[in-house]
Amino acid sequence: MREKLGEILVRLGHVNAQQLNDGLTRQKGNRKKIGETLISLGHCSEENVYAALAQQWGVEYIPAEALTAKNATALSLVPEGFAKEHLLIPIGLTETTLVVAMADPDDIVAVDNLQKLSGKRVDGRLASPSAIMTAIENSYEKIRKAGEVTEAIGDLQFFATSDEDDESLVDMSKTGANEDAPVVKLVNLMLADAITSRATDIHIEPYEEALVVRFRVDGVLMEVMRPPKASHAGIVSRIKILSKLNIAEKRLPQDGRFTVRTPEKEIDMRVSILPLVTGEKIVMRLLDKSSFAFSLATLGFVEEDGKIFRRWIRQPYGLVIISGPTGAGKSTTLFAALNEIKSVEDNITTVEDPVEYHVPGVNQVQTKAKIGLTFAAALRSILRQDPDKLLIGEIRDEETADIAVKFALTGHLVFSTVHANDAPSTITRLLDIGVPPFLCGSVLNLVMAQRLVRRICQHCKVEYDPDEAEMQALLVDNEFLKGRKFWRGRGCAQCRNTGYHGRTGIFEILEMRRNIRSLVFDNANQDEIRNAAIANGMISLRDAAFKKIFAGITTSHELLRVTVQEI
Repeated sequence: MREKLGEILVRLGHVNAQQLNDGLTRQKGNRKKIGETLISLGHCSEENVYAALAQQWGVEYIPAEALTAKNATALSLVPEGFAKEHLLIPIGLTETTLVVAMADPDDIVAVDNLQKLSGKRVDGRLASPSAIMTAIENSYEKIRKAGEVTEAIGDLQFFATSDEDDESLVDMSKTGANEDAPVVKLVNLMLADAITSRATDIHIEPYEEALVVRFRVDGVLMEVMRPPKASHAGIVSRIKILSKLNIAEKRLPQDGRFTVRTPEKEIDMRVSILPLVTGEKIVMRLLDKSSFAFSLATLGFVEEDGKIFRRWIRQPYGLVIISGPTGAGKSTTLFAALNEIKSVEDNITTVEDPVEYHVPGVNQVQTKAKIGLTFAAALRSILRQDPDKLLIGEIRDEETADIAVKFALTGHLVFSTVHANDAPSTITRLLDIGVPPFLCGSVLNLVMAQRLVRRICQHCKVEYDPDEAEMQALLVDNEFLKGRKFWRGRGCAQCRNTGYHGRTGIFEILEMRRNIRSLVFDNANQDEIRNAAIANGMISLRDAAFKKIFAGITTSHELLRVTVQEI
């Protein structure tokens, strides 16, 4: 008779009797296998569970560190898609046998298809699913990268664009650049990988002994490659050529842009080059110029916050301000709002620097400071364009603020952003810019501070109990956490072992009710405004983040990364 999995785990010392009983009790409610339950409770690792399963089933177990496809011929017999679908990877090949590590060696359909693909007998071994996925990513990488280089050269089109004349596009594929040059291939691969990885920024950083390439994905930088140090000069020159910058100038910062076209989308690349003591550092911002795909429903509003925000963006006039640091998703929220309220009856105009999203039915103006087209200059002309609703990319000076306020006072709805830490400090920031208190209190409808937090990867999400150090960092006690659940991602191939995939918003909404307006008229400080807003029902950014944690959407690490606890 087969020994039970739980008994094997206890015998091997991977769990104790109390943890096993805990798992068996929890299993009755969730109807999962005991191994899955113990993993989700954090009592046992996936590796230990699958090593015990191998003993139970009498098959050989392949640990994660040994799970590498060393035989390229064996790897080429099994398509990557098939390997991911059935959670398997070929690890050896003889004249008659294909050796395969599988999450389920008894998967008859997979074994039968493998025999047809390879024409050989299949010898199935056991390995954990996450270890197999990681091995698939690592092992198929060379095959995939080789294909990507060819595909990148064939599919990526480069166009140099000029801030002075956006319509003049120079097709860089016709400027004599050798597309077979290694540096050209490397840059193409870098850009293609950034686009498929959903990166918003590419950092190319020269150090004394290394050249490091990092992508910002979901708001956090991650290292993706280390090209040879000798390739740095060639990479810089290639990007300067694409951006129509001065190749010979290595002492001064330079800014430029170019466009990358793929069969699916068009990406605007904003290039910044900064001379360091170790060489020129390049940062490229990726802006997707395809149609705007967000809506208020996808931004992460809880139901009550969504109702409040929708109510105020549908008012006939007034000022709606979104605040937060760079990269907090302010522009995305504003355009989602415009997308929801736009109609053929309204003339909606925006002034932006730069235009990040193209929205059909909205008139969009991009500022060009070099030729004098500033926010203020553009706004003065727009006032003569018979607008109904106006979006100002950012209120950054007194002149822009003055025009925005006057526009809102004359029966128009104005949306804009301000750099501030929270909703109450946004009001004091407007006063500091130069908006008189009586005007600020009169025109403001809504102030909303927001941040973006990363979502837990759904492929490797597990429940856990926070330790004492985590609770101290969160400044909470056991009573506050009573009955609450915490979740995190273990890290898998789907999320590049980060434990996160995608982002969602947290919001602090301050409605300008009469008591708040009175405080602004009286030039009250932000603490007084905050206390009154909380008394009115405002949820702070930190409390909004806690709601997302307890809903299993994000983690305490993200709360600590993007919010501050006032003591």
